[in-house]
Formats: sequence, structure tokens, C-alpha cells
Amino acid sequence: MMTDRTLRTPADLDALDFEKLDGLMPVVAQEADSGVVLMVAFANRDALERSLESGRMHYWSRSRGELWRKGDTSGHVQHVVSLHADCDADTVLAIVRQEGAACHTGEATCFGEGVERHGSVLDRLDAVLAARAAERPEGSYTTKLLADENLRLKKLGEECAELVTALAKGEADRIPEEAADLVYHVLVAARAAGVGLDAITAVLEDRAR
Repeated sequence: MMTDRTLRTPADLDALDFEKLDGLMPVVAQEADSGVVLMVAFANRDALERSLESGRMHYWSRSRGELWRKGDTSGHVQHVVSLHADCDADTVLAIVRQEGAACHTGEATCFGEGVERHGSVLDRLDAVLAARAAERPEGSYTTKLLADENLRLKKLGEECAELVTALAKGEADRIPEEAADLVYHVLVAARAAGVGLDAITAVLEDRAR
């Protein structure tokens, strides 16, 4: 039988061994939906308490010697889903929903593409869209859509109509492609409105219960 090591309240932090690393503890951040490991950082008790109380991940910067809340500078916020202690009570697994890139380099994960591609394709697409929305690189079709409401809504309507046509005609070879086009344009339109994949999947999770 598995032991439940979920950290639900600040009182649960009493069970952690902060002495091994002079008051600090490694924290592994993992994306809730895809299971992708995003980053490893350190936290002291105060950081973990604030994470539990606020619902946003806090860490301790060893280089700056100060507490920091993920996303305050970059806008790439980590929303806490749950925190879990390991069997030795000296490492914490943070299950989070990540907005944008987790890594300071702008990549979705600190461990590179080899890890990222093991996540769901929708999570990887959403991370790319978040990066495009933040950086707006020239020559990008996504950037063009994000900058022009009329264009993205027009394309959304066109892609919806093309999928309906393929379905009505029973064109099995076209349906996956048209469906993929529609999903892409839906996510771009949602991103332009400030809504990421995490908000959409949260609604789907509620409906799946």
C-alpha cells in the first residue's frame, strides 16, 4: 500500500528534514497534465509555506540569497496543484500548471527538447504559443494571428467549416488534418484572449468526473 506524502498545510512541513542542506530542500517541478519535468530549484520552509498558502510556487535563490516567486519577472507563473515529500523527507515534488516557459532561457523545460517531447503534443504546442505571444518573432504565422483579431477569427471560422465539410463527406483522410488545424487556431485565439491550455483542460477535467 502506497503512503500518502502529500503536503497539504504548513503544519505538514514539520515532517520534512530541512537540516541536511542547512534549511534548504530540492524541489522538482513537474507539469501536472503532461508529466514533463520542468525544473529543479531549492526552497526553504518559508517558500513552501507561501506556495501552499498562495497557490503559486515560491523558491529560495541561493545566488541572490532571497525568496522569489516564480513568474514575477518573466510572467511564466507556476500554479500549485499539489506538493509531495519523498520517502526520506528531504526532497519535494511540486505538481504544477506552468504558464509559458519554465526555464530562464525561454525553453519549456530546463532539461531540453529530449524531455519535453515526452509530454503531450498539446502541452508542447501550448508552450510554443505562449513563447510566441511573449516574444512576437517576425515572420511567424502565429505572431501574425495574435496581432490581428479579424484574421484569427476569420481563420477560426474557415477551419471549423473545413472540418464540418470533411466530416459531412466522410473524408477520413482529411478529418485528422482539418481537426488539427482547428485545434491550433482555437488555442491561438484563446491565447490571444489570455487563456492558456491549462484553463481549458481544467474545464475538461471537471466534465470528465
